[in-house]
Amino acid sequence: MKPFTTIAACFFALVAVVHLLRLFIGWEIMVNGMVVPRWISAPGLMITAGMALMLWREARR
Repeated sequence: MKPFTTIAACFFALVAVVHLLRLFIGWEIMVNGMVVPRWISAPGLMITAGMALMLWREARR
C-alpha cells in the first residue's frame, strides 16, 4: 500500500464524517461573524467522501 495516499484517504474520510455530523447534529460555523449555512456541508460531504474513496482505491493498487 502507498502510505501517503492512505493517510490522505483517512484525512478526507475524517473531513467527510465531520460534514455528516454537522448535517445531522446542526453544528453552527461562523466565519468572519457570519453563519455558514448547513447546506454547504452536503456538497462538502459528497466531494470529500468521493475523494476518500478514490484515494483508498488507488492506495490498494
